[in-house]
Amino acid sequence: MISWTVAPQAPLSMEFPRQEYRSRLPFPSPGDIPHQGIRPRSPALAEFETAETLLNSEVHMLLEHRKQQNESAEDEQELSEVFMKTLNYTARFSRFKNRETIASVRSLLLQKKLHKFELACLANLCPETAEESKALIPRLVAKILELQHQSFQWLFRIDFL
Repeated sequence: MISWTVAPQAPLSMEFPRQEYRSRLPFPSPGDIPHQGIRPRSPALAEFETAETLLNSEVHMLLEHRKQQNESAEDEQELSEVFMKTLNYTARFSRFKNRETIASVRSLLLQKKLHKFELACLANLCPETAEESKALIPRLVAKILELQHQSFQWLFRIDFL
């Protein structure tokens, strides 16, 4: 699956070889590393932290519109190979074909208070069951447990009122 936004990466960890090999390798000991566990962020990636994610269907509509604009222009330019491959990919994996359906899916998933990356993954993959969703997007396990806990609390409040 192609992701249309940059997701934050987990911090890198450096595993050191066993003690008997440490003296032969140029690795510093863990105490010698300043700010261990902190990974500097690339300034180039900072702009993506506020970027919106797009569904494959939305990307397909945008690329198709761009292609039509290019074809109707007086000086039609040849579209790049990457553009055409991306257009073909999104055409193949677009689940929703019109704007109304895309808007409905997005608004339905927005009600679930999902992270924008989770929302895009769910809409692009369209898993059939909760188990499939949890297997494809592991971060959903904690969210589902939290929602279940909240719903149980709500039930208990009603029973005791």
